[in-house]
Amino acid sequence: MQYQEAIDYLYSRLPVFHRIGPKALKPGLGNTLLLCDALGNPQQRFTSIHVAGTNGKGSTSHMLAAIYQSAGYKVGLYTSPHLKSFTERIRLNGLPIGEDEVARFVTRHQALIETVEPSFFELTVAMAFDFFAREAVDVALIEVGLGGRLDSTNVITPVVSVITNIGYDHTDILGDTLPQIAGEKAGIIKPGVPVVIGETHSETAGIFRSVAESVTAPILFADQHYTVQNEGVTAGIRHVLVSRDNGPVYPFKLDLLGDYQLTNLSTVLATVAVLQPVFPVSLAAQQEGLTSVTSLTGLKGRFQTLQEHPKVIADTAHNRPGLEALFDTIRSIHYTTLRIVIGLVADKDRSHLLTVLPQTAVYYFCQAQTPRSLPADLLQLEAAQLGRLGEAFTDVNRALSVALQQASVDDLILITGSNYTIAELINL
Repeated sequence: MQYQEAIDYLYSRLPVFHRIGPKALKPGLGNTLLLCDALGNPQQRFTSIHVAGTNGKGSTSHMLAAIYQSAGYKVGLYTSPHLKSFTERIRLNGLPIGEDEVARFVTRHQALIETVEPSFFELTVAMAFDFFAREAVDVALIEVGLGGRLDSTNVITPVVSVITNIGYDHTDILGDTLPQIAGEKAGIIKPGVPVVIGETHSETAGIFRSVAESVTAPILFADQHYTVQNEGVTAGIRHVLVSRDNGPVYPFKLDLLGDYQLTNLSTVLATVAVLQPVFPVSLAAQQEGLTSVTSLTGLKGRFQTLQEHPKVIADTAHNRPGLEALFDTIRSIHYTTLRIVIGLVADKDRSHLLTVLPQTAVYYFCQAQTPRSLPADLLQLEAAQLGRLGEAFTDVNRALSVALQQASVDDLILITGSNYTIAELINL
């Protein structure tokens, strides 16, 4: 098969979450274990860092990858979903896996795929593990797809487990209380393996402590040890000062500009500190990596500025805590009128999500070209019932075009609501 043939085969043959939602999930780790066993258990042949959480796990994975790349390590990075190309999911030192590698893997293992009948995600995880093992990476950052306990990535035994935060998302799958959701994400905690928790929350901290204690896993809550002081944004770089346990203060520069990245920074630095005996990294390498995350790892869609005058920002926030964090950052920006291009998936609980949106903004409701997308006219109707008013469009690029036509040079245009909406932007 050629690359496009291989991708078409996978999409047509396997259930795909980003197309059909929860129906694509196959419960348990059985399929992933079968695939890995047939591949010679590649997950046992490289060192990994496992990253879970409701929000921030993608940014955290990319930030850690950038730091270890800057320190000279050979770094694998597995994340999902992709925005433009399937190959973005599997990276080596920031570069996407080659299309020829993908085609070769699918061709070689077609019989295995048809015997096991995995989900699209299960197959992708196995492909990533096989690639990282063959490339003999020094360390691989493995982002959890959904939850943790039953996620396909949870067949690894990492050198550290990371859980960024807990919020309400995928409640139909993970549970509708924070302790239930935390219990699912705590499923990545392994016996004797250190775990870093990004944010301390009264409803979930006890869950993490209990699970960690039950398997004798050292636990550290990053926000209890790190203080991050925001020094503002200059020329597209955020300046921060960081100290640990009231010790020396060190300057960092971040090319990821969302305010929510300050919390991710604590999680990242705590993880690097825990792993210093295994993967030593100098302060200079940490500073260098964090200044160049987007160029080193290819991260897109995290408070990404697409143009100035009017300023256009794209952000993949897609749940209530993510949108709340996004609008906290938006409030720090000066603009005349806020114009929001937004599209959502249909299987989200929108009753609380829409109330986060500012009533004073001008809205351009749109939909992505995927079966999971909520029709723009339905989103428009539901938002109007809550006083959020605007036009409806069947395409994000058309919505953005109209927003640009109506905007003054001092307005701010925000595109958000779904990974799939951001993915379809032509000029991302």
